Amino acid sequence: MLFHSPVFLFLFLPIILFLYYYLSRFSKFAHEYLLIIGGFFFYAWWNIYLSPIIIISIIFNFYFGNLIKNDLHKNYKKKILFFAIFFNILFLAIFKYADFIIENINFLFNSNIDLLNLPFPLAMSFFTFQTIAYLVDCYDGNIKRTRFTQYSLFIIFFPQLIAGPIVKYNHMMSQFDDQNNRFINRQNINLGLVIILIGLFKKIILADNLAIFVEDGFSGSQNLEFFASWLTSLSFTFQIYFDFSGYVDMATGIALLFNIRLPINFDSPYKATSIINFWQKWHITLANFLTNYIYFPWVKSLKKVNFLKIMIIIFFVFLIAGIWHGPSWLFVIFGALHGFGLITNHVYRKLFDFKLNKYIACFLTFNYINLTFVFFRSDNLNSSLSIIKGMLGLNGFELPSYFQDKTNILIILFIALIIVFCFKNTSYLIDKFKTEAKKET
Repeated sequence: MLFHSPVFLFLFLPIILFLYYYLSRFSKFAHEYLLIIGGFFFYAWWNIYLSPIIIISIIFNFYFGNLIKNDLHKNYKKKILFFAIFFNILFLAIFKYADFIIENINFLFNSNIDLLNLPFPLAMSFFTFQTIAYLVDCYDGNIKRTRFTQYSLFIIFFPQLIAGPIVKYNHMMSQFDDQNNRFINRQNINLGLVIILIGLFKKIILADNLAIFVEDGFSGSQNLEFFASWLTSLSFTFQIYFDFSGYVDMATGIALLFNIRLPINFDSPYKATSIINFWQKWHITLANFLTNYIYFPWVKSLKKVNFLKIMIIIFFVFLIAGIWHGPSWLFVIFGALHGFGLITNHVYRKLFDFKLNKYIACFLTFNYINLTFVFFRSDNLNSSLSIIKGMLGLNGFELPSYFQDKTNILIILFIALIIVFCFKNTSYLIDKFKTEAKKET
């Protein structure tokens, strides 16, 4: 069940929303049970046979979290934490990376191990990272007590289940436990509906139309000349942004209908003036997870910290970020390019006391991001290199004939360009609405 599907918008969401406010009048915990049941139904709709996986994950990690929170010796707690994290990573690896590992073993050792062909459970990458953050917060003493229904709701809350954002337990539970959030808030309803409409526009009008052209371009990448290559790469760069941010906007709007505020995940990332700045604006909750739960612990584990070691850690953290997106060496290359970009930014800041004009910096950053997304979208390395060759003009130029039947795509791409670089983002709308609401009260 997708957010933009009729069954979700006109059946599932209205029913859950009505029952949420109706049942909250009669029971203190009715809203929790309803959202848990609704979340499981939403998850099982995708593939009912894979739904036990998230149930197993919830049960085991709730147990691990309680063990870690017990008054035990610190070394024993640390062992439990490491085992729990290993369990979650192994669980993810079996379903998402098993065939990728087998393919590489077969290639390296000329073996013929059969692929497992396991289906990949919905949202597993997201709830795995969310679970790891929960376990670490339990170890650090940031989470004291947890009921099973609270933890279940934290994992299975359907607005942010599929594509994030990656949320933290205390941020969500403080809102679910707030009794005022169990009553209809017209301002949140109005704002939520507006944000849902914005998300639908991004997803259906912009992303889905660009996706048709992107599919044609990348499937015929061997024949793309200069203009076709650039149009294909730019179309995907805007497609992935409007697809992902549109879906997150819908998640944010849907959560607001229940008086729940999800953290900001996109903050005009294509206006970034460096790769560092880009990751402060793009998939913000993933960047925060990588920083707080991988980068900082890794740096703290070093006996001596210096600039070179920090740069190496940054590079490997972004290799992890790359492979997290999918079981392919192209995602690893994507992560490596972003790691290299971050290192370049840090080295430049360290060695040079000269700031580029912000428009020049934005232009350079955007084009580098556009280049990295070629690897993200391509089916294989040859396809990526062929498109890049075309972007460099090595496959020729055919301007007059190429644009004859591409008017619709050019219009959508132009609209996308204007929206990205000239308009405020959704987070600005939310902040402005909050400010005006405070003034009214």
